[in-house]
Amino acid sequence: MAINKTYIHFTAYYQGEKYELQTYEGEYRNLMVLLYDKIYIEDFGECKGMGRCGTCVVKVEGLPAGMNTLERNEERTLYKMGIQSSELRLACQILVDENLKNINVEIIGGESLL
Repeated sequence: MAINKTYIHFTAYYQGEKYELQTYEGEYRNLMVLLYDKIYIEDFGECKGMGRCGTCVVKVEGLPAGMNTLERNEERTLYKMGIQSSELRLACQILVDENLKNINVEIIGGESLL
């Protein structure tokens, strides 16, 4: 029996470059891992997805309203960094699922807090 994969397309921007990306639910555990694998961003995600270092900060446009809820350590880490914008998130706290369809992600990164 073949498994039917629904592909998720979105656009990422990093250092003036535009990347049209494609994935499917379950291919990556979170947006940070996907971006690191597809674009290879040095020093991105230093805490390996714990939501503590702030090196995977992204500006996200087009996420459904329910996806703007900050997860785990994300709220505290963004607060320590002085970030209060609802468009700025930690990529490690965003799951790869259908909510990423047609979004725009600008990779900002950040200074490690560790």
